[in-house]
Amino acid sequence: MPFKELARIDKLVHEPARLAILNALAACHVAEFLFLQELTGLTKGNLSCHLSKLEKANLVSIDKHFVRKKIPQTTVRITPEGRAAVENYWKNLDRIRSEIENLKN
Repeated sequence: MPFKELARIDKLVHEPARLAILNALAACHVAEFLFLQELTGLTKGNLSCHLSKLEKANLVSIDKHFVRKKIPQTTVRITPEGRAAVENYWKNLDRIRSEIENLKN
């Protein structure tokens, strides 16, 4: 049943803020923390918390460094595992949606 599958969808990716982060990162090579914050509308603390969860699951990699030895900069990139998770998420969601549509007919 598609409804049971929907209840079992990957919750790490499905959470709206993390889904926005992963899709933004899937569309670019690397993103700066402040750019992701602006793009998603999340607070610094909220974005940091979601990125930590994604990093712990190896879906993103985070690099903290200094620009001109003074300005701290955090960059984030999606890992191959993260890219696969996003692709699988959308594939599964499309399949489930299609199965639900077929039940209507």
